[in-house]
Amino acid sequence: MSLTSGGPRDWAAYYRKTGERPPRPTAVFALDRFDAEPDAAPRLVVDLGAGGGRDVIAFLQRGWRVIAIDGEAAAADSLRARQDLPDGALLETRTAQFEDAHWPQCDLVNSSFALPLCAPDQFVAVWEKIVGSLLPGGRFAGQLYGERDSWAGRPGMTFHTRSEVERLFANFEIELFEEEEDDSETPRGETKHWHVFHVVARLRAD
Repeated sequence: MSLTSGGPRDWAAYYRKTGERPPRPTAVFALDRFDAEPDAAPRLVVDLGAGGGRDVIAFLQRGWRVIAIDGEAAAADSLRARQDLPDGALLETRTAQFEDAHWPQCDLVNSSFALPLCAPDQFVAVWEKIVGSLLPGGRFAGQLYGERDSWAGRPGMTFHTRSEVERLFANFEIELFEEEEDDSETPRGETKHWHVFHVVARLRAD
């Protein structure tokens, strides 16, 4: 299941198109929060659903080490072919589904519009893996889909109510929480109703 329609041969063009867009505000917000901390040394971010790299480039430009994970091999190819990839970038790409992926302890897990692609029977395990991988004071940045999204009910995707999202972050300090509903087009030109939770949250150290 993908955020777009079309077959695998469409992925390269999709990543080129979306990769040219600026980084997601949630990713930038999380970066700024880390920069504001006393120890602002570059750290490790795991980007789940890295796609064409619109967020990855922002992390690399600030000197972070990045592990970019995506279920499509075309994502890694697109990312490494980017003209704006910084020289000496500390980038590792991995092709894996979230439920099969493994990654080390990290300071930030970023997942922009990708976690809803987890099937409901896989989501809890993936979420526990995310939380368990965060170092004390680490952050999550990304999006979850609400139950009023027009894709709600699609096989292989997970949707949440607001109260369910709040429970997911019970052990976090919420730094940004925005609930958005509007009608617009997907990157492939499909009209849809979006119901999205934008979240940046810091894992409590206690």
